[in-house]
Amino acid sequence: MQQQRSRVYVWEFPVRFTHWINLLCILALSITGFYIGNPFIQAYSAKQYIMGWIRFIHFVAAYAFLMSFLIRIYWGFMGNKYANWRAFNPFSAKKIRDLADITMFYLLLKKEPPPAVKKEGHTACAIYVYLGLFILFVIEILTGFALYSQSHYGVFWKLMGGWLLSVINVQNIRLYHHLIMWFLIAFAILHVYIGWFLDKTEKNGLMGSIFSGYKFVTGKELE
Repeated sequence: MQQQRSRVYVWEFPVRFTHWINLLCILALSITGFYIGNPFIQAYSAKQYIMGWIRFIHFVAAYAFLMSFLIRIYWGFMGNKYANWRAFNPFSAKKIRDLADITMFYLLLKKEPPPAVKKEGHTACAIYVYLGLFILFVIEILTGFALYSQSHYGVFWKLMGGWLLSVINVQNIRLYHHLIMWFLIAFAILHVYIGWFLDKTEKNGLMGSIFSGYKFVTGKELE
């Protein structure tokens, strides 16, 4: 017998908007950042200005990413219950139980994942991963502005990340900035795979929800 399914509006427009802006920014930042660290196209004339344009794109994408990040923080207080920061509480006993269940599901040791759409929108695993991702975003922004502040002076740039230069060696800051880039690329690949896997297993329209905002909830979850 086919289960009853209800359409639930989970991801509001600001959540979807920042999701795609982050994707485009990370893609642009990764490509340009890799080139800045290891130029693989040589200029044969000063008029080509290749590195200058690459750095310009990198900085524009960095500012766009920062703005998107701040909008998402703001919407964590103003958005619905699926976007609200209360849904990301990692200390809930239920979250810890669900984390064990969803981990067993990902390891193919359990057929059904714990229902999460109706109450949180995210699985327990996603909550912990996104909190870690949030911390990495902060570190990436701070290290990026720390490197940027080497050629920009003033109190503003000092506050934005320049203060890190007096705490951590600049080469280590560059290394951390670079390593987080690779981690974000790996996360993006895994993120797409897990989204597709859950969509196929739960048949809840997960992949399409990041475009429309809607997921489908089964009768069991509604109970």
